[in-house]
Amino acid sequence: MGLLIVAFGAFISGLVRGFSGFGTAMVYLPFAGSQVSPIWALTSLVIMDLIAPITLVPKTLKDTYLPDIYKLSLGALITCPFGVMVLVLLEPDIFRYAVSLLTFLLLILLILGLRYQGRLTSPIIVGTGGLGGFLSGTVGLPGPPVIMLYLASTLPPKTIRANIFIYLILADILLLAIFGFRDLMDLEAVILGGLVIVPYLTALWIGSFFFDSEKEKQYRNIAYLIIFLSALIGLPIWY
Repeated sequence: MGLLIVAFGAFISGLVRGFSGFGTAMVYLPFAGSQVSPIWALTSLVIMDLIAPITLVPKTLKDTYLPDIYKLSLGALITCPFGVMVLVLLEPDIFRYAVSLLTFLLLILLILGLRYQGRLTSPIIVGTGGLGGFLSGTVGLPGPPVIMLYLASTLPPKTIRANIFIYLILADILLLAIFGFRDLMDLEAVILGGLVIVPYLTALWIGSFFFDSEKEKQYRNIAYLIIFLSALIGLPIWY
C-alpha cells in the first residue's frame, strides 16, 4: 500500500510538472513524506525528478534565458549544503509541516497579487537561487522562491515555465551530489525513485501535451490550485 501511495503521488506530480513546469516536489513530497523518512523522500524525489524530465530539456531550452539560469544555480550552489545540514536534524512531522507551510506562504503571496515590476538584476537572481538552494536541502522545495520571482514578474509565460523547469533540474543534480558526498543515499531509496519513474514520466508527457502558453490567466489559476491542494494534503494532521 505504501508503494502505491508513493506511486500515485508521483503520477499526480508528473501531471503538474508537465503542465506548469513546476510543482513536482510540492505534490510528491506530501505523499512520500507520509510513508518514508525525509531523506528517503528527497532521495526518491531527486532520482525520479532528475531522470524523467531530461527528455524534455531539448524542447525547453529554446525558451530558456540561460544567463538567469547560471545566476540561479550559483546561488543554490552556495547555500544548498547548509540546507542539507538542517535536513539531517528534522523530525518527519516537522519536515511535513515545513513543506506545507512554505507552500501556503507562496500561495498567499501570489493571491495577494504581488508582482515584481523592476529589472531582474544579478544580485536578485543569485539571492533567489540561494534561497531556493537552502530550501532544497532543507525541505526539498527549491521552487517557491524562483516561482515567486518569475510568476510574479512580467516575463512571457513560456520563458517563466522554461526557466523554472531547467532550474529545478539543476537543483536536483546539486542535491543528489551533496547527498552522495555526505553518504546520505540508501540503495532502497534510490530503487524507490527508480520504480516511480514510470508513472511520473507517463504523466509528465500527458501534462506537457496540454500546456498552452497562450492561456496565461488559466495557467496561473491552475498553478494557484495546485499549490493549495499540495499544501493541504501535506499537513500531517490527516494521517
